[in-house]
Amino acid sequence: MKTDPQSATGIELSIEGMSCASCVKRVENALAAVPGVRSASVNLATERARVAWEDAGAATADALVAAVAKAGYGAHAIARDDDETTRQAAAREQEARRLARRFAVALALSLPVFLLEMGGHLVPALHHALDMYVGSERLWLLQWALTTVVLAGPGRDFFLKGGAALARGGPDMNSLVAVGAGSAWLYSTVATFMPAWLPAEARHVYFEAAAVIVTLILLGRLLEARAKGRTGAAIARLASLQPRHARVLRGEDTVDVPIEAVQAGDVVRIRPGEKIPVDGKVRDGTSFVDESMITGEPVPVEKTSGDTVTGGTLNTQGTLTVQVTHTGADTALARIARMVQDAQGAKLPIQSLVDRITYRFVPAIMAIAVVTFFAWLAWAPSPALPQALVHAVAVLIVACPCAMGLATPMSIMVGTGRAADMGVLFRQGDALQSLRDVKTVAFDKTGTLTQGKPAMTDIALAAGFSREDVLAWTASVQAASEHPIASAIVAAARAAGLATTAVSGFQAISGAGVRGEVQGRHLLAGAQRLMGEHGVDVAALRDQADAWARAGKTAIYVAVDGIAAAVMAVEDPIRPTSAAAIAALRAAGVRTAMITGDNRHTAQAVARVLGIDEVRAEVLPEGKVQAVRELRGSDAADRPLLAFVGDGINDAPALAAADVGIAIGTGTDVAIDAASVVLMAGDPAGVPRAMAISRATLANIRQNLFWAFIYNVALIPLAAGVLALVHGPSLSPVFAAAAMALSSLFVVGNALRLRAFRAPMAARSTS
Repeated sequence: MKTDPQSATGIELSIEGMSCASCVKRVENALAAVPGVRSASVNLATERARVAWEDAGAATADALVAAVAKAGYGAHAIARDDDETTRQAAAREQEARRLARRFAVALALSLPVFLLEMGGHLVPALHHALDMYVGSERLWLLQWALTTVVLAGPGRDFFLKGGAALARGGPDMNSLVAVGAGSAWLYSTVATFMPAWLPAEARHVYFEAAAVIVTLILLGRLLEARAKGRTGAAIARLASLQPRHARVLRGEDTVDVPIEAVQAGDVVRIRPGEKIPVDGKVRDGTSFVDESMITGEPVPVEKTSGDTVTGGTLNTQGTLTVQVTHTGADTALARIARMVQDAQGAKLPIQSLVDRITYRFVPAIMAIAVVTFFAWLAWAPSPALPQALVHAVAVLIVACPCAMGLATPMSIMVGTGRAADMGVLFRQGDALQSLRDVKTVAFDKTGTLTQGKPAMTDIALAAGFSREDVLAWTASVQAASEHPIASAIVAAARAAGLATTAVSGFQAISGAGVRGEVQGRHLLAGAQRLMGEHGVDVAALRDQADAWARAGKTAIYVAVDGIAAAVMAVEDPIRPTSAAAIAALRAAGVRTAMITGDNRHTAQAVARVLGIDEVRAEVLPEGKVQAVRELRGSDAADRPLLAFVGDGINDAPALAAADVGIAIGTGTDVAIDAASVVLMAGDPAGVPRAMAISRATLANIRQNLFWAFIYNVALIPLAAGVLALVHGPSLSPVFAAAAMALSSLFVVGNALRLRAFRAPMAARSTS
């Protein structure tokens, strides 16, 4: 069953028929005008629109589709579990084949026209031979017939769509081509069939310009369509990872069933060398699973009973029996694909400015073409009319803003796709731009810079208490807590063969510790400040606790009935890649900080090992937001940006408060939902990689925009013939068409270079 595409927050539409950047603003304006719409954002490269409602139910999908149709484009709503990416890829492939056929026909018909006209100019002997044996009138009739077929056949879409856009008062790229090629054809037709209407010196034909313009622009669109298809490689790769069948246990037998028929709770068996079909938890078996296709990390990960596995990853050794936990749109693979799609469809702040410029650009170009025509008509030497026509047509053709419209979205599509290959997911597209400007990165400690799997290493007892009693009582209270330190103490008690007992009055004290009653004794376990708040004197144990803290261990005090009974040392190993990640950030000129609820001495010991610039220790969960704000500084628009990296539920507020929230992908769903960037490998090494791809993508966008804008600024005067007035060079319509196609291809090709992006050595060495 398909999910209703309309939600309380908005809707996503697939848009058809957009050809240039001016179309984007036109569709956005049409959508924004629908009552109940708060905002609309359209992406030319992905051909999708995102619409946000003022209120749920205030607008309908049908009303939006109708508004888009009225603006001259097609649209349909995309449901959450629609296979829209596959459908869109198929549509693009079909469009590419259609363009290939149109181009082949146009080329076959245009080539004789071009050779007949230009060949005569280049080879005078050929011109004289053709004039003597065929005659100029017959040559012009042949050129007229071939060009008319080109315009009416392969080129008819330019006239149908461009004419409709002109009629609506919103000219687009098709309008420029239609007016340019149509003007050249109409003038030449008059010269061919009604020569008396023109002065003798103005009787020239420009059929080759009209035919070649259409042919070259069709070639440009064909190459552009094929290149666009390659930008979706990341999504296609993710989709291809999902196996189409699973071997489900039915009693004692295994049955091969389509993946769509697998449900949560089913048990599947995966043999060595097979891809894991769904998300689940290992019930039986041991193996090493290659997760590189999702995390970007090349080393297989050991999986045993109780471990989670992700659909699409590769089982390299041993047979695993897995109980299914997520299927369909709820699998990690599906969520990753949606994140990549969302990022690829995002519109960066810089794109809004581009859209506003290009929306006015086409009407402005048409006005410049009109001024060019009449200026040449008034001041050019005789014959002025042909020159006026040629330069006006050249202006129309050369100034098409296709390259401007593609500059940003093409780079975003390729950049975010490449980031996904590296295990970096941009959940929010604007983070791609924000991350480039980050000058401070603040890290949570436990589970982010450390492995998040602490172990109890030592225990020091106060007089009158036994190790077995204190450890058993403490483990009994900690068993009700989900904190990693609690798990370490419980694991130590079990390793010592100690049993836990029932607890009453359990309470988890946020950021400080736990309390509860065990066998009639009131236990308090946690940080030194918790002991102070309850009047427990820990002076006899403080020196030992401080020594452990200076060694990078976390000290956990235990009080029994208000008396200090013991202090335990828990050590969470630093991730092997953390130091290299910090070094890579410092090499890139980024300041680093650590925000943790841990003891100040422990935090400073970890910071010294890693080379972190600033430490905020003993911070309560609710204080992490304030620490982020203090590190970030003023709220001025030009202040340096700050990113926060975390993995736990208690990190979610800080992730949301930072300019860029970066979640460790192995962390909680709450943290991931609050972040704008997700590191799938669960490794801080992804932070410098994410910043590197961000900077590379934004640099690519700047290159594209510079080319697109400078190209127009430079070539419009040349096409208008400004230099020709002083005997300088000018640009013919044919070369204008070639230049316009070349500009779009340059932008697309430059964006595709990001597919080969490699992180700098400092960042790459951490992986």
